Amino acid sequence: MTAVLALAPILFGLLAISALFSAAETAMTGASRARMHQLERDGDRGARRVNRLISDQETMIGAVLLGNNLINILASALATQVITAAVPGALGVAVATGVMTVLVLVFAEVLPKTLAILRSDDVARFLSGPTLLVVKLFGPVIYTIQWIVRKTLGLFGVKLGMELDVLAAHEEIRGAVEYHHSEGLVETHDRWMLGGVLDLAEMDVSEVMVHRKGISMIDGDLPPREILSEALASAHSRLPIYREEPENIIGVLHAKDLLQALAAADGKIEALDIAAILREPWFIPETTSLKDQLAAFLKRQNHFALVVDEYGALKGLVTLEDILEEIVGEIEDEHDVAVAGVRPGPDGAVMVDGSVTIRDLNRAMNWDLPDDEAVTVAGLLINEAQRIPEVGQVFTFHRQRFKVAERMRNQITVLQIWPPVPHDE
Repeated sequence: MTAVLALAPILFGLLAISALFSAAETAMTGASRARMHQLERDGDRGARRVNRLISDQETMIGAVLLGNNLINILASALATQVITAAVPGALGVAVATGVMTVLVLVFAEVLPKTLAILRSDDVARFLSGPTLLVVKLFGPVIYTIQWIVRKTLGLFGVKLGMELDVLAAHEEIRGAVEYHHSEGLVETHDRWMLGGVLDLAEMDVSEVMVHRKGISMIDGDLPPREILSEALASAHSRLPIYREEPENIIGVLHAKDLLQALAAADGKIEALDIAAILREPWFIPETTSLKDQLAAFLKRQNHFALVVDEYGALKGLVTLEDILEEIVGEIEDEHDVAVAGVRPGPDGAVMVDGSVTIRDLNRAMNWDLPDDEAVTVAGLLINEAQRIPEVGQVFTFHRQRFKVAERMRNQITVLQIWPPVPHDE
């Protein structure tokens, strides 16, 4: 009994150290890297130590686990030695095993790890100093263990570098946004904005451009009065000017340049020299990413570009506003129509023009239709049906019902779409 009482302070001391190791392991792996970097920029020394530790997470976890196992094994050995002296034989070993299992599980594992999960950032900063000391102490041993592990796995064809990026940064951010949105902490509009920023590098201008069929352009051979009339009737401030055929773009007419020329001519419309005020058209390939095109717009201070394919044929046009709308949603002014091409239909459905992009429809209706294989709603239906449907045909996919309302030759012009059916139905 005297030996047990003498052992108690040592045993509880070892369990306390083991609890610190367990809390450090959980807190360091669960701490917010973004918040730690921000706190480090603000001068927080604890956050700086945390960033230093998680920069080599494998070594940090290895050192903490090594220290934790050493403490737990030592505590178990001491407890077994004392208890078997009082209760000899197999019964004493069983009692020591049962007692230490309960003590280690409750006080050295579950309790400290629960606290570390609830307050990961604070616990990580508090324990960063002792953890850094442990890493320095066991560092050489951990590097040796890592070398042995890599060589052993290499025998089975598993190749590991010294640094393993488990999850790409963009996907980690996207996952965090989706998780917080599902928890109600991120609003739907903010979710679209953050997702739009991450998507810029993965999307081409062909996915957001105005198709050539939808471009408002003016025949440059028309008299100045007719050109002025068409420019004023248009909702756009920049208009491509063609000659002979729409594919032959000779310049871009800016409404401000037109008004300045009209003022310089003292209002004499017939005296306008339209060709002299045209701006040189800017042609870009359809494979340009939105991220690169956004940077090009800002660098050239030009907000309007014409998109061509690999053969130089006109495919459409893209503006700075088109790219920004992928981030912030529709930017409307007094000349725009809210959610163009989407309008209420019968029986709770919506009537959607086939040219409406899937991303715009998802944002307008808060739906989640996939846009991996198609850009427009009509393209999605054709891709799923694997043919060009006839008017009146109905299809169900992605928990939604689609009906072809109008078709012009081989082009689906209007669809009737019903909201998604809940999962439990």
